[in-house]
Amino acid sequence: MLSKFFIERPIFAGVLAIIVMAFGIFSILGLPVERYPDIAPPRITVSATYTGASAETVEESVTQVLEQQIRGLDHLLYFSSSSDSSVSVR
Repeated sequence: MLSKFFIERPIFAGVLAIIVMAFGIFSILGLPVERYPDIAPPRITVSATYTGASAETVEESVTQVLEQQIRGLDHLLYFSSSSDSSVSVR
């Protein structure tokens, strides 16, 4: 039904399309753009649990292994790590 309406009235369809495009262009130009937006780099947290292990054991068998693998990543800005008894957090 709707398609038949526009097929029978091509000038109306063209004018309506131009009006819709004009409103779209007007809306795009009216959008606010911040000159220097704050952009935070992506952040990933890795938590590994080693039940019953001391902080030193977690440091040696989990944290250091993870640090070695993470240091090899491209485009890595920075990272930090901490070890607690039975938990390693990156």
